[in-house]
Amino acid sequence: MHGNMSYMENHFDKRLDPRLLVDGAKSVVSLALNYFPERTQIDDTYKLSKYAYGEDYHFIIKYKLKELMKFIASEIGEVGGRVFVDSAPVLDRAWAKKSGLGWIGKNANLINKEVGSFFFLAELIIDLELEPDGPVKDYCGTCTACIDECPTDAIPEPYVVDGSKCISYLTIELKNEIIPKEFQGKMEDWMFGCDICQDVCPWNRFSTPHNEPLLNPKPNLLGLNKKDWEDLTEEVFRDLFKKSAVKRTKFDGLKRNIGFLNK
Repeated sequence: MHGNMSYMENHFDKRLDPRLLVDGAKSVVSLALNYFPERTQIDDTYKLSKYAYGEDYHFIIKYKLKELMKFIASEIGEVGGRVFVDSAPVLDRAWAKKSGLGWIGKNANLINKEVGSFFFLAELIIDLELEPDGPVKDYCGTCTACIDECPTDAIPEPYVVDGSKCISYLTIELKNEIIPKEFQGKMEDWMFGCDICQDVCPWNRFSTPHNEPLLNPKPNLLGLNKKDWEDLTEEVFRDLFKKSAVKRTKFDGLKRNIGFLNK
């Protein structure tokens, strides 16, 4: 159910065994970074997933992880290993679940009882023997809000997401010139990513604003209306999304998405 994301078929052995990624690996340290914003976009506009409001999280977190590795080395001596931020065949959620950072919810996101699910995941895979934390229980209960509210029916059953129907996939990963007609009128103005299954999750009532300045949006981003987005030029796109994850879809991709929503 991964659509055109063929890279997900690769390196299956490494996904299952981190020792194939990092020689001598003995522990996976899972970490989370909150990205829940203090303010969101205006109503009645084309929407960006909240994680993409500020600078690209890959670079922000990788810097933090390298600093953490330096700190560990200064405290206990040299430690061998690597840092990972969503850029290698590492099963982020599976390791985070094992580490007790949260449980995997019915929307397939990792959910934490104290802070919800608006956070990034990252790992240190190191050659240090650590006593592991245990997993926590599943607190989804009988709730089906994420399943009920997904406009493209991308969650066919609890804990299973059909990536090929997910709005995030359609607006970011799908590189075709056109989005399939079956999704016409179902994407609820999302032009890059989608937060619906998180927005409706009751556990996200505990989300609190992050304190990372680099994740804050450019001053004018949140106030742009639909016409502003429809009139977006490549020059403004480059300025608005400099160092942003939105560059992944490129200017033409974002315009494609806006055009599809505007039909």
